Amino acid sequence: MSLLVTNIGELVTWGEQPVISDAAFVVDKGTIAWVGSRLDAPAADAVNDVGGAAVIPGFVDSHSHLVFAGDRSAEFEARMTGQPYEAGGIRSTVDATRAATDEQLAANVARHLAEMRAQGTTTVEIKSGYGLTVLDESRSLAIAKQFTVETTYLGAHVVPAGTDVATYVDLVTGPMLQACAPYARWIDVFCEDGAFDADAARTILNAGMGAGLLPRVHANQLGHGPGVQVACEVGAAAADHCTYLTDDDVDALAAAGVVAGLLPGVEFSTRQPYPDARRLLGAGVTVSIATDCNPGSSYTSSMPFCIAVAVRDMNMSPREALWSATMGGAVSLKRDDVGHLTVGAKSHYAVLDAPSFVHLAYRPGVPLVANTWLDGTQFA
Repeated sequence: MSLLVTNIGELVTWGEQPVISDAAFVVDKGTIAWVGSRLDAPAADAVNDVGGAAVIPGFVDSHSHLVFAGDRSAEFEARMTGQPYEAGGIRSTVDATRAATDEQLAANVARHLAEMRAQGTTTVEIKSGYGLTVLDESRSLAIAKQFTVETTYLGAHVVPAGTDVATYVDLVTGPMLQACAPYARWIDVFCEDGAFDADAARTILNAGMGAGLLPRVHANQLGHGPGVQVACEVGAAAADHCTYLTDDDVDALAAAGVVAGLLPGVEFSTRQPYPDARRLLGAGVTVSIATDCNPGSSYTSSMPFCIAVAVRDMNMSPREALWSATMGGAVSLKRDDVGHLTVGAKSHYAVLDAPSFVHLAYRPGVPLVANTWLDGTQFA
């Protein structure tokens, strides 16, 4: 059955006409079949009149860690009040995740995904990384795959206590990779001082690529380091974080076509410096925005919040931030069927309780997504 979505005050398509006023589009068999002026709209089997609201592509959240258990609010409180905190950080989440049942982990993913849907997210990437054993990494990915096709093997998140780096790299590139590859599309590594150095990161990424996984990298979050350069060397789809960049890093990202994934919730929640998106955009780097939803450094599921922070603190315009949260995420995930509303795209979109997408940054913290549509199903 075809559906005409009409009386759209402002439609963001990212097509030849990126933004159309007084617009409409037709959905047929789960894809966009026609887009244009409301006055030229063809007939359809059903009609959805949105009453002059703005409509945007569904958000593409290209970086999240939803398979976890436990709570780290005490860590956040200590960080915000300048108090020392000696709990386990990531390792405390690892302990809680290992102790949780599959049912508990799946329920937690479902809860956070429902939050995302209500805020306009239609595509989400989910990483492992809080198991760090063969069993717990593989079951984390099996759970993630129940909710998304964009699953990422992040066995190389941190080195577990009591294990040396070389021994753990052997595990990550051997039995763990073999167990996890059937459930993953991507492989990721945290290339950072205190995690995995450049040589270890290359070894891990090359092993994953040899098993048919596509590479992405956690890079340059905590300081200047080799992560971005490694991402560019191996042809990663994205280098995420990019908080600390040299001019050579920026030039390498542009030359290699690697997406710089910016995660505004991290800097907001850790009080680190915000990356300068204007510097990246000015150099011709493709930029994505994602939540990095996780219990430690960025416990937000809200792409609208991340857009508002990117506009306020990362020197992006509202249009650039929305593009990065939709099309930018799609490029980061090597997807051409989401992140835009042009003929042939999936019918993934959000109706805003606002006349323009600019309100996403203009009215931060306000629940402006009236409803989200995903393959014909409405989420409110």
